[in-house]
Amino acid sequence: MNKISSDIAYLIELLRNKGIIFTKGLSDKEILDIEETFMFIFPPDLKLFLQIALPISNGFVNWHSTKDVKSRLNWVFEGIAFDIRNNAFWHADWGEKPDSLAEQIHIAELFYNNCPKLIPIYSHRFLPASPCEMGNPVLSIYQTDIIYYGNDLLTYLCNEFGIRNYKSSFQKEKPKHIEFWSDFL
Repeated sequence: MNKISSDIAYLIELLRNKGIIFTKGLSDKEILDIEETFMFIFPPDLKLFLQIALPISNGFVNWHSTKDVKSRLNWVFEGIAFDIRNNAFWHADWGEKPDSLAEQIHIAELFYNNCPKLIPIYSHRFLPASPCEMGNPVLSIYQTDIIYYGNDLLTYLCNEFGIRNYKSSFQKEKPKHIEFWSDFL
């Protein structure tokens, strides 16, 4: 973990130089409280990032606000439901599309509740909680328009904030396949 810690610390300095504001990182207790409250486990690279220094600039999730975290977590399904209601969206894995809009939303919600949880990072960018290992891709999610926005957390942060010529030893050449979410791509 020493190499990844130094890579993350260096990247945080580069982000500070881009104007991102950080405060003291989350403690072990704060991490556990968040995980218990929202029923996911932070993958190791995201956990380490948030513990080294916590980004608090506009757009980043406020991990000290249950309301903000809930809102961001709910936002993903609300976007899917919006596309079902307004754009006739239906995912092939959900089976035959019922006539009832209420039933469509219900089926989508059942699938959503059983797919890998997403952890909000910044704006409408999310990192899958599963698999709970380093190197998960960051997804940009706007309703059912879902794309990879970084093959891993560090690549994502460089992409999002215009950091050029930085490559950690942990960056992935291509994104991992994530159950359910990669099927949207």
